[in-house]
Amino acid sequence: MSPPTARILETKLNPPATTATQVPRTAISEEIAAAATVKLVLVRAPAGFGKTTAMAQIRARMEARGIATAWLTLDRADNDVSRFLNCLAEAALRLGVEEPRANGPFDAVAALAAHDAPFTLFLDDFEVVQEPAVLGLVREIVEHLPRRGQIVIGSRGLPDLGMGRLRARGQLIEIDTDRLRFSLEETSAFFGLRTAPAMQALPADMLSQLHRKTEGWVAAIWLASMALERHGTETGFVERFSGSDRAVAEYLAEDVLAHQPKEIRDFLLRTSILRQLDASVCQALNPRADCAAILEQLAASNLFLTPVSAEGDGRAWRYHSLFADFLRAQLAREQPGEIERLHLAASGWYESHDRPVPAIDHAIEGGDAPYALTLLDSYAAQFLEQGRMRMLARWFSAIPDHQLREHPFLQPIALWATCFTHGPWDAMRMLEKSGCIDSAIPEVRASARSLVPLLLAMQDRHDEAYEAGRQSLARLPTGLAFADSVLLNAMAHILAVRGDQHEARRMLEAAREHGSSTFNRMYTESLAGLFDLHEGRLRQATARLRMAVDSTHAVSYNHSHGNAWAGVLYAGAVYETHQLVQAEHLLNVYLPLARDVGLPDHMILSHVMRSRIAFHAGDIDAAFQALTELEYLGHHRQLPRVVASAKLERSRMLLLQGNGPASHDELLRADDPALWERARRQRLPAHDLDYLALARARWDIAFGDPRAALDVLDAELHAARAAGSNRRALKLRVLRAMALQRAGDMAAAIEEIGEVLQTASQEGFVRLILDEGPAVGTLIHRYATAMHEAPASRGGNSNSNDPILADHLQRLLQLIGPMAPPADAEAPAGDAMKEPLTRKEIRVLQLLAEGYSNNAMAEKLFVSDSTVRTHLRNINMKLDAKSRTQAVAIARKIGVIR
Repeated sequence: MSPPTARILETKLNPPATTATQVPRTAISEEIAAAATVKLVLVRAPAGFGKTTAMAQIRARMEARGIATAWLTLDRADNDVSRFLNCLAEAALRLGVEEPRANGPFDAVAALAAHDAPFTLFLDDFEVVQEPAVLGLVREIVEHLPRRGQIVIGSRGLPDLGMGRLRARGQLIEIDTDRLRFSLEETSAFFGLRTAPAMQALPADMLSQLHRKTEGWVAAIWLASMALERHGTETGFVERFSGSDRAVAEYLAEDVLAHQPKEIRDFLLRTSILRQLDASVCQALNPRADCAAILEQLAASNLFLTPVSAEGDGRAWRYHSLFADFLRAQLAREQPGEIERLHLAASGWYESHDRPVPAIDHAIEGGDAPYALTLLDSYAAQFLEQGRMRMLARWFSAIPDHQLREHPFLQPIALWATCFTHGPWDAMRMLEKSGCIDSAIPEVRASARSLVPLLLAMQDRHDEAYEAGRQSLARLPTGLAFADSVLLNAMAHILAVRGDQHEARRMLEAAREHGSSTFNRMYTESLAGLFDLHEGRLRQATARLRMAVDSTHAVSYNHSHGNAWAGVLYAGAVYETHQLVQAEHLLNVYLPLARDVGLPDHMILSHVMRSRIAFHAGDIDAAFQALTELEYLGHHRQLPRVVASAKLERSRMLLLQGNGPASHDELLRADDPALWERARRQRLPAHDLDYLALARARWDIAFGDPRAALDVLDAELHAARAAGSNRRALKLRVLRAMALQRAGDMAAAIEEIGEVLQTASQEGFVRLILDEGPAVGTLIHRYATAMHEAPASRGGNSNSNDPILADHLQRLLQLIGPMAPPADAEAPAGDAMKEPLTRKEIRVLQLLAEGYSNNAMAEKLFVSDSTVRTHLRNINMKLDAKSRTQAVAIARKIGVIR
């Protein structure tokens, strides 16, 4: 699908034009203008309460003060992440953010976070956004807004954007239904702006009665004013009028629509199926009418239409959603037989203008599946190669199975789309019902059989996948470039899991030769990047994975084109180099997609990464929540490996909190001998660095026998080196250095960590080291001290003269922070404490020991940040501690906390 045209974007990037009858919402505009520290303004109310008008007036007020603004009206299609980001990028550029480099990708989220000039971004009709990935991006934008940035959201419902946290921080203003209702004065002002003299001189008692009946609902007041213009003020109309939803619908029918000339009435009903109106497409639905003249007439009378573009030949309008719903319902009641014909006409117009997406949408909405399938015969393969899996899956899910079977060449495409959006289980069930495996058509049969190994591998059934894949490979080439390339990529992955790296790389080269589609280029490069990562080539892996992510047109940042496969891996590479903000941004996009598809390794990697980022930020509740969600997904999808992985990571977090018994209990719960034996035999991406034997050794280093851990680590290290698993070997050596430190062999520990840092510095590994917590930080400080005191003794002076190592070491030390003074010598006896700790201070100490940040503690204790800081100062004074870390160590030593 091509990017939106400039005209279409203009309709989304401008608020509706103002009219002379709009009442200024001065109080609301002034409140928002004065709230400089507020990050988010939520304008929330049902249809017809004037949300968009109020937002447009707020925008005008901002611009009058010299604040840059941008507007984006959302629609259902914006649940596609790539489309949302594309439109967001256009809006961001209008705020004056720094433009992207020529032909380079433009990250609008990062650009907004870095923009230092004041700005306000308006997002209207937000209720249409349901896609978790898009919601996650908006949450990220709000969370990382710069000091002078603000977002105003208009929505019918309460969006899932973490409102509670923003509200607690005083960073949210909510303009709700009650705030949007017209006051009596505003109702009077509204009638004063009407052109009819009778409306301008409405008697005060009648005005008051009407205001009371409508309860200030703007839509009802507006409809009543139109009816009064026809009925007059002496007819008892106001006494009969009701402002309820049902009454509004009745008045729309009886007092507005029924009084229009037949030509206008037919036009309104017939064009109600369109999301956007311009003269050309309306003419296709009303061939006997002068649609351009009707649109101008309706626009001039301010009836029904909201302008969305008012420049040159590209003038366009939309119906207010309240009216559009009514008109479509009225059309269904009055002319049910016309709906399909109208959608067909719209579909034909869009097809003739080379816009297949709305053409197929209208064909499906009109219930004309045969025509939709005819269009899909022409365009589906193109969309598949572009990776437009979600869009294809949405269309195919709306088409009955028996009709899809009449288009056998579309059936494999529907299977591919289902696989990469709803996961392998749904696709396998669909494949079994379709009969494609035994199809009489060779191309259909070959495509279906090529899919089987991939589906099995995605279900964690790699041995079965290998056998099925061998049979399919024997049939190559099939003449189906997309299917052949996916099979070769899938087999490369399966062979790598089985440990046959040489054959896996041969398959990747074959896939490169066969595959020219966007999707398969992404698939191939992401697998090559994964191989590089496991072999310890982080820089090359990062470059490959970035290429894979951007392979679906870098400039438009198409994250949702089926490339969740690459996106999670790329997020992992970015996380490894400690670019945590960027990693979190990527997870906001890719974690929901990976969860929907159901890839076991990608689910594990993405949720564990999210948990670690939250833990590092001190948001401990969010860290544990990510693991709870991962464990639930594992149970729900019957994937024991996913469940065990959640428990394994929970054990690691509890270990970092100093809770040895609870950490050990989680290890016992994660112990499934058959599962971990399979993981030992196979090279599964999620278990390159996280598996049971390694986790047990980590626990022994912290709480058990470090010498026993050394024996395990040495055996694991030998196996990793033999298999070429250089990244795993590096992680094992980090743990080995920590075990030596705990065992008291400091010289050997420092030598070991020095060799680790030498290797890590060449590729930029950071989190592989620092994720082991404070103990490794202490060891790195000791290594740095030893280097400083006796550089010549460290590896024959080679390390001390290595600028790459020196730079990497300095970066690690900055991330670790200063080494806390030892607690042993300064820990006061329980009765020698200067002053007893209060119950609240002990609770703060417990949260501090668990890793909570000041903000997270404040939210958990329902106090302000300044109160938390006061508690911490008192704790340090009472314990005679010089840092948070030392305070926790002293508190543990004297038994105040566990």
